[in-house]
Amino acid sequence: MYSTKIEPKYNDKSNSRVGLITLATDFRIEKDFNEVIKNMDVDLFVNRIHCYFPLTSENLIKMSNTVTEVSKDILPNEKLDCVVYGCTSGTIAAGYENIKNKINKAKPEAKVTTPSTAALNALKKMNIKKIAIFTPYSKVLNDDVLNYFKNENFIVTSNSYFDISNDLDIGKVDPNYLYDVLCKMDLNDADALFVSCTALPALSLIDKLEKKLNKTVLSSNQVLIWDTLQNIGKTQPIKGFGKLFNPN
Repeated sequence: MYSTKIEPKYNDKSNSRVGLITLATDFRIEKDFNEVIKNMDVDLFVNRIHCYFPLTSENLIKMSNTVTEVSKDILPNEKLDCVVYGCTSGTIAAGYENIKNKINKAKPEAKVTTPSTAALNALKKMNIKKIAIFTPYSKVLNDDVLNYFKNENFIVTSNSYFDISNDLDIGKVDPNYLYDVLCKMDLNDADALFVSCTALPALSLIDKLEKKLNKTVLSSNQVLIWDTLQNIGKTQPIKGFGKLFNPN
């Protein structure tokens, strides 16, 4: 048999590269990312980070200790345009600068976004100051989220929460029930409703909620995906995921 050596030809064009760090127990976030970016020139690469139970500030900070290693294992030795840390309460507990520094140790060229900072960017973009907040968390973590936004000079007009301490259980929340709960919140004094947690099935409800409530509705995954796309220069309107993506 005669073998022929053929020189390969490499593609000099590549899509934008996004690295997503998600909790090992999160059912939802990859689905939501893929639903929004499915027709875009964006490649999503996911690695999962170990999650400790119950969900407490101490365990969320403990989880963040391996962020550098988890980031390094997303396309090792390759550059990423943006790295996403997919945990709202985890970023609030550990601190954005702490998370960013740990990611940039592994991927120094990458921009970094998180749900909590993305929410701030979205609220400022839409000139919203008064928000109602829903979380699925325990009372302590719920209050940490409220204080985070208050400390950023937003007015929290009302709040409801589920008091769930296990991320796996958050992912099992029935979306129809969630819709009913959100529709019954007191939003009279709010300019927008923010639904916290990347594990909640909220993205698919946003359009319907905005029409029902006549309010802007934001969710952790929605603002996170929006901010990721802003960071990589993908700013075109997208229908189906709320006013944030399609403001006109």
